[in-house]
Amino acid sequence: MACSSLLKLSASSSSWIAGQQAVNQRPGSAARFPPAAYRLSVPDPTRMSLSKPPSYSRACTNLLKSIASPGRGILAIDESNATCGKRLASIGLDNTETNRQAYRQLLLTTPGLGEYISGAILFEETLYQSTIDGKKFVDCLRDENIVPGIKVDKGLVPLPGSNNESWCQGLDGLASRSAEYYKQGARFAKWRTVVSIPCGPSALAVKEAAWGLARYAAISQENGLVPIVEPEILLDGDHPIERTLEVAEKVWAEVFYYLAENNVTFEGILLKPSMVTPGAEHKEKASPDTIAKYTLTMLRRRVPPAVPGIMFLSGGQLKLRATMQEPKPHPWHVSSPMHALQNTVLKTMAR
Repeated sequence: MACSSLLKLSASSSSWIAGQQAVNQRPGSAARFPPAAYRLSVPDPTRMSLSKPPSYSRACTNLLKSIASPGRGILAIDESNATCGKRLASIGLDNTETNRQAYRQLLLTTPGLGEYISGAILFEETLYQSTIDGKKFVDCLRDENIVPGIKVDKGLVPLPGSNNESWCQGLDGLASRSAEYYKQGARFAKWRTVVSIPCGPSALAVKEAAWGLARYAAISQENGLVPIVEPEILLDGDHPIERTLEVAEKVWAEVFYYLAENNVTFEGILLKPSMVTPGAEHKEKASPDTIAKYTLTMLRRRVPPAVPGIMFLSGGQLKLRATMQEPKPHPWHVSSPMHALQNTVLKTMAR
């Protein structure tokens, strides 16, 4: 099968990779990272599936067909208990488990929810909760043909040695937690890390983000979960859209390099890329056409055709979706626009 240039190794980079250390070495040594010219390519994707049992591939294919089904998108309701408490406080309710349960039940048991939602990212507490009648929330979702997912990262913390940047923690114990999440009914996972353009981004921060995503993705797949790969390019800054494109291409090249190094199956992941926009403080605002053009340029240059789905978890990609319907076909499914449903639930609870 023909592959994009992103997936093709030059003879020189093949020779370099063949002589490197084992993949489970943490990044940091000079030998671990190739020169920038080499890092724009990733290893041969034909070896991506060798470490995965056939059963995973079959289950993954069926799962991805459901999640990436046309006309539906992913609902993110993975707010922490603290964030959920803020929502409840806005309507005068205390942050108790009973109130959080009622809030989530009203949302997850909405009749016909599965017509528009293909997957739901849950917080850990929600994964183990049930309705007041004793029916597990994961079963409520399954009855609507919605795939339950789980947020697995442990949040952002300062990255030592960087330019006031962050890294995402949560790899410790992730394998055992993922196995338990799978037993409880989760079938995909989310891990969010960020890259800041005003802070550089530094090479260290980009490498740490890419490596963390790759390890998380490999661990998720080993435990039966489909990983959503999400290196968020923050909107902060006064940079032009061309600078965002430059950084996004660099970040995604690094991400796919380390995904391949960790033997992650490209056919078994979903992507959550940021839209390519100017910085929020930039003096000139980009039109929807321009944002669609730059975002699609980045996707074409960096995302292998083996990846089945690109899942934008918030609204704003209507123009991009329309652009992707042009006569020349594209290899990935792009999710339908998603809009926050929580406010409607809160208004209903407040009555």
